[in-house]
Parts: sequence; structure tokens; C-alpha cells
Amino acid sequence: MQTTKINNRRYLGNKYRLLPFITDVISAECGDFGTFADIFAGTGAVSSAYIDKHLITNDILYSNYLCHLTWFSDEPFDENKIEKYILYFNSDIPYQENYMTKNFANTYFSDKVCSKIGFIREYIENEYNSKKINDKERAMLVTSLLYGLDKIANTCGHYDAYRKNVELTDELVLSLPEPNTNLQHNECFNCDTNELVKTISADVVYIDPPYNSRQYSDAYHLVENIARWQKPDVFGVARKMDRTALKSKYCTRAAPKAFANLIHDLQAKYIVVSYNNMAQKGNDRSNARISDTEILNTLQAKGIVKTFSEQFKAFTTGKSEHLDNEERLFVCKCK
Repeated sequence: MQTTKINNRRYLGNKYRLLPFITDVISAECGDFGTFADIFAGTGAVSSAYIDKHLITNDILYSNYLCHLTWFSDEPFDENKIEKYILYFNSDIPYQENYMTKNFANTYFSDKVCSKIGFIREYIENEYNSKKINDKERAMLVTSLLYGLDKIANTCGHYDAYRKNVELTDELVLSLPEPNTNLQHNECFNCDTNELVKTISADVVYIDPPYNSRQYSDAYHLVENIARWQKPDVFGVARKMDRTALKSKYCTRAAPKAFANLIHDLQAKYIVVSYNNMAQKGNDRSNARISDTEILNTLQAKGIVKTFSEQFKAFTTGKSEHLDNEERLFVCKCK
């Protein structure tokens, strides 16, 4: 059976390729520590570097939260049981109309694949509601499905649009997730970050908020729809659901104030902020929502700040080709 690991996913802003830079800076500046909080965790790539610590993860998208449970929750799971489910899901399941075929056939996926997605997702939910699988096992199965979809989706890695007049595959293969072992009693959250920080504390808090106006709930609406499985109405050419409750303040002009409130409420020894240097280099949608001055002023009110940078080419929507693209780390040693 094919297996999959945490880094096998395309995702805007994914920090997997920047891990050596990030971990080197944190090691040099933060020393030894016991608790690591990743409060805009996305795919969980940065958290994956600290599985020997007590982890606190959070993301506003439920699809990412399920992935965090898969990779970081220490809840016991039955690997043989998961294998049997995945073998069944990879078998030749008869076609049937369902929520996915009615709303998404021959868009991001073929009609046949949509039928299989709908069947698998409904099956997982029924097994969970019947208490045949626990939270971690449900998360692992949904994560397996989401990672499988990522490999065949008729997109550029996000779901703002799909390509027309292309041949769609009828093959969907799920892989067995390989969670880390010997995990600590980690905490995974799916809530508003600014509310979360009022209730948690950590030695090191890593902050990687959205940089620009492009909402992640817009880019990954279909992934989120499948993860939540509430079968909402969808609309428009891109077949998007209502995402009002998933919009991030960090993609709006309210970002500087939201960031200031976040830092004010944080309880940490060290705060590490990732932020891209787009500033005003792109079109208005791509430009950074928080200026360097605003970041520095906010952090300096909390403690002593150092800045580090690393050049790299990010995974974007394909519209940005800035060769001097840099990821910066602002490291604050709190007073």
C-alpha cells in the first residue's frame, strides 16, 4: 500500500522548503524549550519539525485541523483498521449519484471520481457516527482522501478555478498516512487565532499569517467543503460555498490592528513571526497587508526584536515572478 507523509501536499505559503532556515534561527535564538505553538499552522509543516515538543496547532480551516489531528494527535489508532478502509476505498466502487456528482462533476474532477469522493466521504462519516472509528481514525481517513485529491485535481494547486477542455482522470488512489510516533499530548485547535491566544501559553509561538488579500477559504473552498461534509449549496463557475465565517482579518485592511491585538494577548517567552517581503511589489491583491514598520513597532512593544531573511521562490497562484522574494523571520524575546 502506498503511504504518505505530511509534506506531500501543494499549499499556498507552505513552509516545508524553508524549514532549515526557520529551525536554524529558532535554535540559535530560542535555545532549548518545551512548548511550541503554531497558531496559523496551515499544513503543519513547521510543527512537524518539533514533534519532540509539546505542540499546540491551530488553523481556521477545518480541513487543516483534520490534518493536524492526523499528524500530531496522540489518540490511539488501529493501523490495520485504517489499511482495510483504504483498501476498500481504492477498490472498484460502483458509480452512484451524490452531492459531489451533482455539484462538481467534470469540473475539478471527473464525474466518476466525484462519485467516488462522495461515496468515500459519506462512508467515513457514517462509520464515525456509528462509533466504529475515533476522532484520529476519522481524521486519518479524511486526510488520506484530501491528499489523494490533491494529486489529481484539475487545478494549479488551489481551487479558485479549474481548467476547461482538459482530459480528466478517472483514477483516485488513497495512501496510508504515516503519523509520527511517540507524540506528546498535543493540542489541536480549529478557531479564530486572536481568540485562541487569550487561552494558551507557550515557550515559542510561531506566527505565519496570510500576507495579502487572497483568502485561503477561497483558494481551498472545495477541500474545506469535503472536510466539513455539511453539503452546502454552491454557486458560480468555481462552485464555491458560502465562506463568510472563514474569512481572515489578516487578508484585509484590518490586519495591522488584528496583529497588534494578537501580540498584545500572547503569553510566550519567544514570538517568531514569518512574513513575506512583498510590501508594494505586486498588484494590490498581492501586496502585504502589514508593513515592516507595523510589525517591528508591535513586536518591540513586547520585547527585543531581531530580523532574519532567506530568499526563495514561493508556491503562488502563478501570477508573481519576483526574483527578490524573501521570507523574513522576526524573532521577539518577550520582556
